Amino acid sequence: MSVVTRIAPSPTGDPHVGTAYIGLFNHTLAQQSGGKFILRIEDTDRNRYVPDSEKRIFQMMGWLGLTPDESPLQGGPSGPYRQSERFDLYGQYARQLVASGHAYYAFETSEELSALREVAQKEGRVIAVPGRDLDPAEAQRRVDAGEAAVIRLKVPKEGETVVNDLLRDPIHFANREIDDKVLLKADGFPTYHLANVVDDRLMGVTHVVRAEEWITSTPIHVLLYRAFGWPEPVWAHMPLLRNSDKSKISKRKNPTSVEWYQQQGYLPEAMLNFLATMGWTHPEGQEIFDLAEFQRVFKLEDVTLGGPVFDLAKLRWYNGKYLREVLSEEEVAKRLHAFLAQNKVDLPHDAYFRAVVKLMTPRIEVFSEFMDKTGYFWSDDYPVNEKAQKAIDDAQELLPELAAKLKNLPTFDAPGIKQMFHDYAEEKGLKMGKVMPPVRAAVAGTMESPDLPDMLAALGRERVVKRIEKVVK
Repeated sequence: MSVVTRIAPSPTGDPHVGTAYIGLFNHTLAQQSGGKFILRIEDTDRNRYVPDSEKRIFQMMGWLGLTPDESPLQGGPSGPYRQSERFDLYGQYARQLVASGHAYYAFETSEELSALREVAQKEGRVIAVPGRDLDPAEAQRRVDAGEAAVIRLKVPKEGETVVNDLLRDPIHFANREIDDKVLLKADGFPTYHLANVVDDRLMGVTHVVRAEEWITSTPIHVLLYRAFGWPEPVWAHMPLLRNSDKSKISKRKNPTSVEWYQQQGYLPEAMLNFLATMGWTHPEGQEIFDLAEFQRVFKLEDVTLGGPVFDLAKLRWYNGKYLREVLSEEEVAKRLHAFLAQNKVDLPHDAYFRAVVKLMTPRIEVFSEFMDKTGYFWSDDYPVNEKAQKAIDDAQELLPELAAKLKNLPTFDAPGIKQMFHDYAEEKGLKMGKVMPPVRAAVAGTMESPDLPDMLAALGRERVVKRIEKVVK
């Protein structure tokens, strides 16, 4: 079976990690069967529409490498792919349901509906809309006369609607507890329910894989499929991403914009790897795997529903693993240089830069940490923290001698520097913990830095000696 999946984000703000998460699983499912992955923009909510949000959604998907087969950018046989450009379709299908008796015109004002809703809430039932029982011919006459009306789904009053979710036991909804949802507003705009179902059908979507928050809407969608006489797609509602306290992920407790992670210097591969583990586990227990491996072994029915925690510390761990163990040194340097350039940091991509990157990669987890931890590599004007200053002050007798020995080393490389420190410590009867820290403090202004001989070799003889001599009083 050729699988067709989709994601349908609304352009109402920052590109959300939840969209990336659901997009990953939909993309993978389609790729496995040689099917199609569609990106559709659901932009009918004009009150919340943000003009540049659509562009940012495309940029997010491009950054992650989740390229759709059809979208507003690529086009395709089922377009257009913006709901605002499919406006006329929805009215046609809504009126088709009226004609078949599965929907009806309703003329109640917002004030009348509020009063009806208040009564229904007190009686513990769904709202009963009087328009449901209006003679269809009379309703049509009023519409033709120009009276404002919405179109509502006529939900059966008896029986139940069953949602067969691939990841769950069948979910039963009593029809008496489902209200007659508005399908088409009085201004002609569709609601989510109608537009979503019509678009999925016309675009040939076979599998609707979306977040579990949509489960309560699914019986409406099932009833719409039945009313139109269309076969249902496969339903699969993914577990919601959670904060550590198991609440739904929100920007109040976790950054939710994918752009934030880009700006911090996370790798798209690490983000995808991390998102793939949200509700799913590699069958062989692998934690690190790429998109191709995910597509090879993933089975939708293996998704678990335990409420995956979007743990920022775990994502940082993934990113660090990719920096140190997956990408080559050359690739890390290339990507880091591009990241710095995007952030207006102008450093030459030369042998010195690559040497510093090699030294610092074990000490960073995201690219944004790089400049904060490497200031002393690029400038002689670096701060000296309190702990480093004390180490310098306590070693005023040693530092001139160490500077002289470093200055006179035949070969200024890491092995030679390391041997010099050992020889000096033995000569003075000192432990290495008394010899190396003050040099580190002098040349870096901090006690936290890479392996000292490697760092000194990278900085170079002239810079190292000059810095040590500068702090001698």
